[in-house]
Amino acid sequence: MADNKYAAYICSGCGIGDAMKVPQLEAIAKKEGKMAIVKSHPFLCNAEGVQMIKDDIANEAVTHVCIGACSRRSKTEAFQFDGVAMSRANLREGVLWVVTAGKDHDEVRQEMAADYIRMGCAELKKMTPPAGNAKESSSKRILVVGGGMSGMTAALEIAATGYEAVLVEKTGALGGMAAQLWKRQPFKEPYSQAEETGVAEMAAEIAGNPKIKLHLNSTIAETSGAPGRFKIQIAQESGTVSEEIVGAIVQATGFTTYDMAKLPELGGGQPNVVDQAGLEALAMAAKGGAIKRADGKEVKSVVFVQCAGQRDATGTHLSYCSGHCCGTSIKQANYFKDQNPDIDTVVMYQDLRVPGMGEDFYRSAQEKGVIFTKGKASKVTGGDSCSVTFKDLILDEENTIAADLVVLATGQVPNAGVDLEAWNPVVTAADGGDAAAKAARDEMKTISILNLNYRQGPDLPQFKHGFADSHFICFPYETRRTGIYAAGPVRRPMDILQATDDATGAALKAIQAVENASLGRAAHPRSGDLSFPTARLEGCTQCKRCTVECPFGAIDEDERRFPVFNEERCRRCGTCMGACPVRVISFENYSCDTVGSQVKAVEVPDEDEEKPRILVLACENDAYPALDMAGMARLTHSAFVRVIPVRCLGSVNTIWITDALNAGYDGVMMMGCKKGDDYQCHFVKGSELAHYRMSKIGDTLTQLGLEPERVQTQEVAITDNARVVKLINDYVAELEKLGPSPMKGFG
Repeated sequence: MADNKYAAYICSGCGIGDAMKVPQLEAIAKKEGKMAIVKSHPFLCNAEGVQMIKDDIANEAVTHVCIGACSRRSKTEAFQFDGVAMSRANLREGVLWVVTAGKDHDEVRQEMAADYIRMGCAELKKMTPPAGNAKESSSKRILVVGGGMSGMTAALEIAATGYEAVLVEKTGALGGMAAQLWKRQPFKEPYSQAEETGVAEMAAEIAGNPKIKLHLNSTIAETSGAPGRFKIQIAQESGTVSEEIVGAIVQATGFTTYDMAKLPELGGGQPNVVDQAGLEALAMAAKGGAIKRADGKEVKSVVFVQCAGQRDATGTHLSYCSGHCCGTSIKQANYFKDQNPDIDTVVMYQDLRVPGMGEDFYRSAQEKGVIFTKGKASKVTGGDSCSVTFKDLILDEENTIAADLVVLATGQVPNAGVDLEAWNPVVTAADGGDAAAKAARDEMKTISILNLNYRQGPDLPQFKHGFADSHFICFPYETRRTGIYAAGPVRRPMDILQATDDATGAALKAIQAVENASLGRAAHPRSGDLSFPTARLEGCTQCKRCTVECPFGAIDEDERRFPVFNEERCRRCGTCMGACPVRVISFENYSCDTVGSQVKAVEVPDEDEEKPRILVLACENDAYPALDMAGMARLTHSAFVRVIPVRCLGSVNTIWITDALNAGYDGVMMMGCKKGDDYQCHFVKGSELAHYRMSKIGDTLTQLGLEPERVQTQEVAITDNARVVKLINDYVAELEKLGPSPMKGFG
């Protein structure tokens, strides 16, 4: 502590110096913040201003830097000082741009800026520069599981960037579902004809690539370790087991088609009613000639029924659209028209979805005579002469159409392995000695793909339909297992072109993961963060809340049942810190003390001043950016709030709420990401956990004699810049009706 030297730098640019008394802020940093060096600059982020800070670090042995300027989300490259702890006091977006202009607001604006300087200095005093933990033996090889189009693309892209790939395929040949296609949808100009799949060429390229090690007829027997040091046991069909050490994993295990047997009303299981994969098999057998049914009869009329068991609102079948099916039916309709233009070819759809250049492909099929009928099939009869009963959605009448063959577009079901929602209760019962549960557990193990030895289960956590749990907009490819990335139809339904693009993205994320792991840095979304959690074990009560609530399986237990933090798996969200009831978990640059000291640094006015103080704990991924963008849009809100960005609402420890209320704050508002099935939380469960924890805070409020309305939790999207302003102003108005906190004067 004695070797630490603290410095504060305040920018007067961007209008800050015109609206605020910068010398007063300097005095606060010097006297109250106890900064050894305090300087201001008219343009702190320019070369001269940055050099001033660098010179003090080099010549004055400054170890801790507080910057009072723009938001921590701005000028991150300019204000990048390795080996130095740094805090940011948001004077521009957080004060200048959100407080109403004019002399009438000068006093509250200055008070707000002064508090942010106090908070920045207080936070800095509790921080330690993260040293990181570089791993000299970290592996940069990448495992790709699945040898279909996604897996082959990922392996080739990894090799093309100079990294080594290990490709594991459970069958004896590469290609997956694509190898079972006669042709694929067009992916280049003129987008009017189906094209060769290219599977054979890709397989040959992989076989001849020295940077790709291929395991055919192989499965993953066990996956242990963490990013940079995954140990993979690969079981071969021969019974031998080989071991590979890899740094990251891409799971590209593809999909299977929805079971037609579940669609008896649409002819599933009846003769001459096939799914799209079944038709591809007939086309492969025909090799460009006349397509024949299983009984050998040449097809002269065919009906394609779209959305068969898909987009189902009843909950019986798939609720989602599989994306590729409309384009696939157009492709397959062309199989018939290209062979014989006289074949009656009907595509029956409710909504035809052909994104991108698929419109050109659709129009080319129309020009060949393919009939597109907007209708909903209610009954399909198979046999020698098939029939489709449907409601014509244009004429609003019932009709029946005859055909030699009916093709059902049944959609994609991901090959995702064990459903952990089903796995966990079975394992719990098995551990309790239940014989039936033990048998069920052993049976479930046989369908596992990765066979992870994580305490949360052997495969990736999934959504209710089996797709890898991730948010396709905010963080595609990421899963809830750090360093393991999902690609292709195991992540979401998609066609071949989308799957190959997807695989490229996943490969790049895997490369980022192995590089970060070798340097001891965090992966997404805090990529580059050198901090990681530690626990003061002498204070640990072994309650297991941290191990249970970690969304990423990053915490295990030792033989004494103390938490063991797996640094490489950790995403640095701080959920464990928020869960800990005795507050023994912390990061070097983020802890109960760094936030708690900011809470306590704010000057809380006396009751008679009629200036409420409201603490806002804002998630740094959605809510804090929304607040920044509100400032950029010059949307003004109350100057009585004090905003502290947190890594995730899951990291919020209830002691911060208690400390704030005890100090006389009039209210606390937590702003986090959307929770639930369509969550937007970058750390998956953080917002949900925060809502749950805050629902239990009522007893604390009652003990303090406070109304429950004084603590609120709000879901905020990153685009809610106008809404966050309204939330704050409405909340302040509500607190003014309640009156000053009874705790004022007792803090």
